Amino acid sequence: MKRRTAVVAGYFYPDKREELVKVIEWSFKHGVGPGSTPSVSEAPVSNIIGYVVPHAGYIYSGPVAAHAYYDMAVNGRPDTIVILGTNHTGMGRIVSVYPGGLWETPIGDLTVDGEVAEGIVKHSSVAEFDEYAHLEEHSVEVQLPFIAYLYNGRVRIVPVVIRVHTPDIARDLAEAIRRVTESSGKKIIILASSDFNHYEPHDETVRKDMAAINEILKLDSDGFYNTMLRDDISICGPGGIMTLIEYTRMLGGKALLLKHATSGDTSGDRSHVVGYASIKFYL
Repeated sequence: MKRRTAVVAGYFYPDKREELVKVIEWSFKHGVGPGSTPSVSEAPVSNIIGYVVPHAGYIYSGPVAAHAYYDMAVNGRPDTIVILGTNHTGMGRIVSVYPGGLWETPIGDLTVDGEVAEGIVKHSSVAEFDEYAHLEEHSVEVQLPFIAYLYNGRVRIVPVVIRVHTPDIARDLAEAIRRVTESSGKKIIILASSDFNHYEPHDETVRKDMAAINEILKLDSDGFYNTMLRDDISICGPGGIMTLIEYTRMLGGKALLLKHATSGDTSGDRSHVVGYASIKFYL
């Protein structure tokens, strides 16, 4: 069985198990984080649709990401987590779905749900099987240690990398995930892996991010997309966010901001920051 090697271990997060566990637990307990580690529920997940979650180095975005993972942990265990990453490298297809095998983390390997991956490709007009886009991409990988920490291999993953970020592609992908969820009967959660505004002062980033987040909370993909373009908000994973918005609309769900902060809130340097948000989508 093919195994995708962790490529940003030792860079975005520690490459040794014990050190990585300490950093994850630090993220949960941090003042910007939820304040404590969660008790993981073994009940099947019922009302959770998904989360927007950041993907930067853990020392910067880990405490914000921890809010999404805390909420996920206490609300039941999914069968499969579809992770919608963004394509930082430009390699691969418009929407690149990893076909199967294992993904390495320092905490333990995670298994790709080949059935769900195949269903997404089958029902989408843009998604294709493609490993190339995933070779050096970090936006999916950065989520995996948190998942491995919480579930110890008891959930499967579907890594997806989006290269073209438009509302139409998001609607296509959302419909494909809806159809495979219905046909498979599996409990599926979607993670939209995205950071928000990049490399501007803290106050400006907060202003820009909240303008975009307000559109997300209204479940308005077009409003979010147009606000991002109009206000020049450098969000790096808008396609995944819009896919999660569209999927939530299909299910009649809602969105709730769990936490917003910037790298300045964790590093102390507020002159040039990156914005991060954990946003919950639920029934």
